[in-house]
Order: sequence, then C-alpha cells, then structure tokens
Amino acid sequence: MTKRQITCLACIAVVMVSGLGAAAPSAGATRHAVHPGESIQKAVDAAKPGDSIVIYPGTYRESVLVTKDRLTLRGFGARTVLMPAPAAARAANACATAGNGICVTGTATNTIDRISIRSLKLTGFKKNGLWATWTDRLSVNRVTAEKNGTWGLAQERSTRGIFRNNTARANGDAGIFIANTVDREGGAVDTLGAQVVNNRMSENRIGVTLRRVRNLMVRGNSMTANCGGVFVVGDESKPAAGAMTIRGNRIYKNNKFCPGNTRLPVIQGSGIILTGSEATVVRGNRVRDNVGTSVLSGGIVLFQSFVGAVNTNNVIRDNDVRGNSTADLANRGTGTGNQFIGNVCTSSEPAGMC
Repeated sequence: MTKRQITCLACIAVVMVSGLGAAAPSAGATRHAVHPGESIQKAVDAAKPGDSIVIYPGTYRESVLVTKDRLTLRGFGARTVLMPAPAAARAANACATAGNGICVTGTATNTIDRISIRSLKLTGFKKNGLWATWTDRLSVNRVTAEKNGTWGLAQERSTRGIFRNNTARANGDAGIFIANTVDREGGAVDTLGAQVVNNRMSENRIGVTLRRVRNLMVRGNSMTANCGGVFVVGDESKPAAGAMTIRGNRIYKNNKFCPGNTRLPVIQGSGIILTGSEATVVRGNRVRDNVGTSVLSGGIVLFQSFVGAVNTNNVIRDNDVRGNSTADLANRGTGTGNQFIGNVCTSSEPAGMC
C-alpha cells in the first residue's frame, strides 16, 4: 500500500467518525429522573421522542399513559413498583380509569412506535399490568406483571412487539396476551414478526394467549402452574390465525383448575393448545406432566375452536411430550394436513402418533 493510499484511508476514517458523531440520534436526548413521591406521568408528558424516563426504586401509586414515540421507561427491577392510584386519583388519565398500569396508546392512523419499557414491576391493577394498542416495535424487557385482574402484559392491533425476559405471575387471565383486537371480531393480524422470548409465566389462567394473530415466534419460555401453557386461538375469520413458530419452550405441570365459560370448556392440564390455527410449527418443546380431564387436557392438543373452526396444515415435530394426561399428543378435531413427526411421547389420541 502506498503512502498516498494510507493518507486517503485516514481521511475517510476521520470523515466517517465525524459524520457518525453529528448524526447520532441520542445527541439531543434528555434523561428524566423520577424519585418516590414524584409523578412518572409528569415526566412522560414533559419528555420528547428519544428521551428516557428513569424511575428510581420505590412504590408509585399511579397509572401511566404513553402517547408519543420513542420513549424509554426504565426502572430498577423489582424495586421499582407501580400500583393502582388511590380511588380519588384514578380519573387522572384514561389508563387509570380503565384499570391498567401502563398504557401505550396509538390510533389506526398514528401508531406509537419504539417504546421501551424495562426493569420494573406492575402489580394489583384491576385490568392489565401493561396494555398496548396500535403500537409498532414495542419492547418490554425484564418487567414483572403480578396479580393483575386480566392480563399481565398485553397488546392488540400491534406489530413487531418484543416481550423478552419478563415474569408474569398470578394474573387473572393470560400472563402475556397478543391479539388482533379485543372489541370486535375480525381476521388475524400479521404481527410482522412479534417475539415472546425467554419469559417466565406461572399461576395465571394461561401462560401465553395468541388470539387471531399471525407471523410471530414464541421461544425459550418457561410455563408452569397455569391452567394452560400456550393457547393459539383462531376462528372462521380470514386471514386465519397461525403461520407462527412455538419452539424450545419448557411447559410443565400446568395443572391449575380454571372453570369453563360461554366460549371455552374447563381448562386444566393443558400444555400447548391449537384451536382454529393454520400452518403453525410446534417444534422442540419440552411438554411434561400436564394433567387434567378436560377436552383441552393433554401435552399438545389440536381442538376445533368454539365456533367450529378447524386446524389445518400445522406441524408438530421433535417435541419431548411425556407424562401428560389425558394424552401426550391429541388431534381432537376434523382438520386436515396436520403432521405429527418425530415426537417423543407415550400416549396419543388417536393412537399411533408416538
């Protein structure tokens, strides 16, 4: 290499470094600190896109509504606790009025993008710990959602959400809930690759519920002591629910009893349930000791939906499915094209799938 070439490379390096410094997106970001006795909501209201709100250890009796893009809310793990506001203060915002802990709320024409919620605890809310609607690239990491009335961590009408390393415990319905919409019927939403990864769900009604959604990954999660582990819910609407991957999860002893309702029978001892799903891959999961006597009981169960929609073209392969009752593998519907390949199990309905 000539001296001239070396000199030119050095010039390029200087220009690149200078350019990176000038274009750094965080250059104008502000860090807002919130201490016990102060308002998280006031910090959110004062923040601009790109800012972060650092919530110091303590108990905060409030709900927080987020309606602007690119904010980070970060606590100090289980030492940063959000609980419901006193009754007299619950009209402070729509999130509190609805009974939720943190709400990220967009619209069909203006989604709320790139919100990050990290390292805090949401507990005791009448409805949901976290409720997100019309969001894109929501990131929820190391959040504990405990003893909330309906869902621990939930989103609808949203795309590319990532739920990672969270704990959802003793919530009234699902620990983590992802849906197309909760206020009307309709076809499955393409989540554009949402992820539910490395979370821990216990003592909920369901660990993870995926209701009328498509194109997402559920991987590496641990689910125990729920009524059911993973529930994929579809119906006759088009596009159908499915086109997702459920892989490498540990789903064991989900033997809590949950009574039936107008839509579903009793749930107990259910590992992974597919109802009205198409083209879903259930692969490499360890599904053990889920025991019950419901029509939904068993290790991995295919069952028609409450409106009679069937499962089609799903692939159940290479799972370790043992010690479950009433069966390790069960295909209890009339769908077609479903495949059971290479699973380790001892009992199946119909016989011969092990």
